[in-house]
Amino acid sequence: MKRLYLILGMLLLLSGCADVVTFEEAARMEAVGFWHGFWHGITVGFAFIGSLFSDDIAIYAIYNNGGWYDFGFVLGIGALVSIAND
Repeated sequence: MKRLYLILGMLLLLSGCADVVTFEEAARMEAVGFWHGFWHGITVGFAFIGSLFSDDIAIYAIYNNGGWYDFGFVLGIGALVSIAND
């Protein structure tokens, strides 16, 4: 159980690295791929809680490259669930 709390605490600290992007800025940005999707999947819980309190936080990058980002996102969520079940 201590391991789970340690991992959750580390993810909370790292989720502070999230960026804020408007739709106009996203249209001009380079699309993110698999690894960003994977990271966003792992931090989805923290992003969701943050999105309840701030309109500047989203759980999904709107400037992604499509399928590979989605694949990484789903794998990241799966990794998070796998860690939580340990």
